[in-house]
Order: sequence, then C-alpha cells, then structure tokens
Amino acid sequence: MAFPTETVYGLGANALDEEAARKTYAAKGRPSDNPLIVHIAEYEDLKQIAVDIPASAKVLAGRFWPGPLTMVFKKDAKVPYGTTGGLDTVAVRMPSDLVARELILASGGFVSAPSANTSGRPSPTRAEHVEEDLSGKIDMILDGGSVEIGLESTVLDMTVDPPVILRPGAVTVGMLEKVIGMVGIDETVLGAENGKVPKAPGMKYRHYAPNAKLTIVEGNIREEVLAIRQLVYDAVNHGKKAGIIATGETLHYYSNGVIKVVGSREDERTIAKNLFAVLREFDGEGVDEIYSESFAMRGIGNAIMNRLDKAAGHLRLPAAEIVRRQKYRRIVFVSQSDTCRGPMAAAILRQKRFRQEYVIDSRGMVVLFPEPVNPKAEAVMRSNGMTLGGYTSIPFSETEIADDILVLTMDEAQKHKVFAEYEEAVSIYTLNEFVGEDEPLLNPYGMPLNIYGLCYENISMLMDKLTKKLNSYTEGEG
Repeated sequence: MAFPTETVYGLGANALDEEAARKTYAAKGRPSDNPLIVHIAEYEDLKQIAVDIPASAKVLAGRFWPGPLTMVFKKDAKVPYGTTGGLDTVAVRMPSDLVARELILASGGFVSAPSANTSGRPSPTRAEHVEEDLSGKIDMILDGGSVEIGLESTVLDMTVDPPVILRPGAVTVGMLEKVIGMVGIDETVLGAENGKVPKAPGMKYRHYAPNAKLTIVEGNIREEVLAIRQLVYDAVNHGKKAGIIATGETLHYYSNGVIKVVGSREDERTIAKNLFAVLREFDGEGVDEIYSESFAMRGIGNAIMNRLDKAAGHLRLPAAEIVRRQKYRRIVFVSQSDTCRGPMAAAILRQKRFRQEYVIDSRGMVVLFPEPVNPKAEAVMRSNGMTLGGYTSIPFSETEIADDILVLTMDEAQKHKVFAEYEEAVSIYTLNEFVGEDEPLLNPYGMPLNIYGLCYENISMLMDKLTKKLNSYTEGEG
C-alpha cells in the first residue's frame, strides 16, 4: 500500500518478507538489484535488522531521526536479500510523517518502501500521482495530502569511514559534517555512471523522468535564459511543443512555450518541493521537449541537480555555446516621434520567420509624452491585416544601447543624433544602409493616405531584405 512520508509517497510492504519484496518490484516495474529502504518507527528496532552499527549512527539518529536521512548498515540475517537488492547491506530510515509512523507501528515495525511510482517516473508528492502510476497494481493508497519536502531522503553509507553520501537530499553534507565531521560523496551523485551494484535507490538507471526529452541548460542565469529562449523558439518553429522549467525570478523573461514555475531561487526548498510535480505536469501538457535552468550545487541544490540530472539522462547543454551563435538579440527601429514608420516596421518584422528569436521594438528621438500612432498609418496597417491600436510612443534611451542590440534609424539625421547623444553607441545604421538599399525611405508625414500606402510597401520590401540578412548570419559571420 502507498502512504505519505515527509519526503515523497512510499510503497509499503513487509520488509522481512521475500515475497513482499517481489510484489513491490513487480508493482513498480523496478529492477530487483535496486535496493529498498526499510522504514522503522523506533531507534531500538534498528538493532534487529542491522549489525556493526557505528557509534556515529546513534549521534546522527539523535540529530536527524525522525527525518529525511537514510543510513546504510551491514544487514542482519533476518532481512531478506529481496529487500536489499541482493546486497549484504540494508538501508534504514525513520520518517517524521505521523501517518507513516502509525502505519509502521501498526504493521510490525519494519516497512520496506521505495517511492510509490512506476520505476523511472518522477517520484509522487501527492496521492493522485500514485494513482496515475499504480492504480490497479496495489491494494491501497493513504492520502496524506501534499508532502513537505518533495525529494527523497539523503542516503548515507555508514559501512565505510568516513561515511559517504550515496544520494543527496534535504540533509546536506554541511549539516552532516557539523555533527560527525568529514563526509564523502559518491561519484554517481556528481553525475558519473559506473557499473557498480547500487547500494541505494536512485544510483543506477534513469530516474524521475517525464515523458518528454528533458535538457538542463547550464551557465550563468542570463546565459541560461537567453539560451532557453532560443532553444524553445527553435522547437516551436519546427512544430514542436516545448516546456520551460523556470523560477519566480526568471518567469517574466520567457514568452514562448509551456512555462512552469518550479519555485524561487531565494528559497530552494520550494524548488525541491515542486520539482517532481512540475515534471508530471508537463506530461499532462503533452510537450515534446523540456528545457530547465540549472541550480547551484550547494545545500539542497545538490539534491535538486542530482534529480534533474538523472531525469534528463545526464543531458546538459552549455548555455554559452548557444548564446555565442547570436549576433543580435534585439532590434530597435528609431524614428523622430515613434508614431508612424518605426512602429510600422516593428509590426511588419514581427510577422516574419527567423532562425533565431529577436525582441523587436520601436522608439522615438523626440517623445515628450506618449502619443498614439498616426491615424493614416493605422488605417494602412488595418487594410493589410495588422493593427497598431493601443500602441503609444516611447522615447529612445540608453537601454537601447548594447553590443547585441541592432538599432535601425529611419533617416541619417536620427542616426547622427544617436551617435551624438550616446558615445558608447554601437551597431547603429539607417535601415536602408543596413539592408543595402540606395533609395531613401519614404517619409509620408503630412501626405495623403495613398502616400502612407506607398510607405507601407516601401517598409515591407525593406523588411523582406532585413529578414533575409538576419537569417544569413551564422556563428562567426556577420
């Protein structure tokens, strides 16, 4: 039966019964060399199932039990090899969840309990997650609501000196070392796979995986956001549905794809609690690809990245490589008052298909207060299936000056004014100059409506040329 703990929901069975272990593996579809954790409710019960218990174990239990710490010991003969995955060691934990404690006491004191999900899937943090995976395969689900922590327990191997973390969790290496001194970290925690028989769950095989392909994008946070934006833009352009694992701090930087906020970088415990639930939510969205930001490898961040890495099958992309391929990321059209040609050009360009994502804006050199677009410009745009309704002029400022921003002015006068007012200005061209067009851009100000129509056609032709030029850029060129 499935039951809640403070970490994730567990799939409970009699830890001292070989047949119960077999049924557990069958229900989960779990490889039988992946050991199960034995859950106890009293410290004295540890002595019935483990031998050669070091003195440091009692110290750790006094500090972290009940709680999200599993310790690995040499097993007593009464613990069947079915429970330990064929090993001579046994993993033991004392959960703090009151429902779990009462269940353990009521059922004899020794409950083997891996996470209550289909093997390889994200671990369950709510009863409905268990039902999704195991409905019809187990006898009962105890619904205790949403769990407190959201990641499985820390697993610490006590059969070696110094003890070694086999799986990171909410009890961090720093917390352990404050109590018992030096603690090692198994190489698999850092992402390396090997052929060793695993001493703890989650050390082998792909774990925690959503249905879609998951990729971790690594770099500083700015690089990660820019790279994920581009990767999702590419996916959407190829007809795929892409998901983004974002944080509360980065949400507003994304516009494409299915965006899920996993928590806040200010409190990574929120990320730990929500991670598995978010991975499952993407399955419901039917996404083809998922891109995740990375998190700092310290404290509980180690546990978060360990789970993400295994869910992604160790698939990581360096953000800097993707960002480096992009010559420009933003295009700003500059006109005198930002009420006609600039907004028209921006609106037309946004309709084009690009090989990379661009933020496209327009600004004015002389904007004393926000003004709506010229009515004749709006009439021409509407006749061509677009609108500038609701747009009001925005003044040009220093925020439009950067190495990756392409500034395109309508006339030479605006170009010279930008250079005169902003000494650090780079990548400033007239629109005609940049696309290689000799004829100056038509200015319809004060002219009849048909001249505005000619201006629209002029701008449309230039936008076709601009699109072709932007799409011709490749890494190292331009």
